[in-house]
Amino acid sequence: MDRLLIRGGQPLTGEIAISGAKNAALPILCASLLSSDPLHLSNVPQLKDIITMQRLLEQMGVTIERDGEHGLVLDSAGLNNPLAPYDLVKTMRASILVLGPLLARHGEARVSLPGGCAIGARPVEQHIKGLQAMGAEIHVEHGYIHARVGRGLHGARIITDMVTVTGTENLMMAAVLAEGETVIENAAREPEVVDLANCLVSMGAQIAGAGTDRIRIRGVKRLHGASHAVMADRIETGTYLCAAAATGGHVRLTHTSAAYLDVVVDKLLDAGCDIIVEREAIILQAPARLKAVSLRTAPYPAFPTDMQAQFMAINCIADGSAIIRETIFENRFMHAVELIRLGADIRIDAHNAMVTGVDHLEGATVMATDLRASASLVIAGLMAQGETLIERIYHLDRGYEKMESKLSQLGAAVQRVR
Repeated sequence: MDRLLIRGGQPLTGEIAISGAKNAALPILCASLLSSDPLHLSNVPQLKDIITMQRLLEQMGVTIERDGEHGLVLDSAGLNNPLAPYDLVKTMRASILVLGPLLARHGEARVSLPGGCAIGARPVEQHIKGLQAMGAEIHVEHGYIHARVGRGLHGARIITDMVTVTGTENLMMAAVLAEGETVIENAAREPEVVDLANCLVSMGAQIAGAGTDRIRIRGVKRLHGASHAVMADRIETGTYLCAAAATGGHVRLTHTSAAYLDVVVDKLLDAGCDIIVEREAIILQAPARLKAVSLRTAPYPAFPTDMQAQFMAINCIADGSAIIRETIFENRFMHAVELIRLGADIRIDAHNAMVTGVDHLEGATVMATDLRASASLVIAGLMAQGETLIERIYHLDRGYEKMESKLSQLGAAVQRVR
């Protein structure tokens, strides 16, 4: 099993390009199920989750061809097997996103329940309730969601009990081919939801309100093929900004935007960083020592839960103390124990973490527990004295394209070892 060996203490300097967003690309790949015409995608990141989704779609009858390093052409004209089996779904919860498109176009779907998640519960009840309101018959048996619809889905007013990104995306994809109008209340406002909506509109869908908590979809008879470029990954962008800040670095990140990172940029400014925002790039200059910054995670446009672990890492060596409150997932402080192994001063009390900055961290062997926890350990290793060995980095490969290569471009001493 691969591990990451980091020799810390080197400021990150230079320029790298940010990849396409995994959390935008996955639902957009599923959108290909809604049309029998080809969907041309660009800026698709090369990640394990993307490969898993491709395998899932291919076993359903979708033909996928690569178009350059980051391009894909998906053709679902031969869709013939509306099944998402457990062996694929268990490795990636985003597989649930095939449910809505399959029902809308094929009239039936059999999708394995995603199972457990290390960082907490992510219930699919909101997906099921919304699709039932649109006329689907759904039964959960033997670990599978069995869904079918007789004469097609119909529009409905859906009010979700909680803000759910994948739920909003699933219902939006189902609604684009439903008869009549669907209104999704309490919809997720994330930029990735907007990117999916933009792709669907380019395919002929009628969607208004994406990016707000009320989305209106007027169903159409069919969607056609289209071309779409996946948005830049805002979480990858934030992660490299934090890595540069933690190491006292100076970096320029290209092929990205600060438009969806306001709250992250604000926190880095509070920490003492100088930031210059260009049209498609961000420049960060770190101070001699960071200031501790407190934060509270919440759905977009508030502070993203996917950046909580990275900010916990930079607070470990910052001047002062900070309180981090996690409100999205009940078990997302597992990285704290590993940071403590490196010498961090962290106290956990339920959903709150008190982080007091220390003079330095010291390298040690640590274990990654989930995707963003992995990123926090990389940041910690980059600023620690000596060598840090991170085990179970397969989590990193799910969400960061060529991370060790990009870090090496910025001057980090990092290598993948077995």
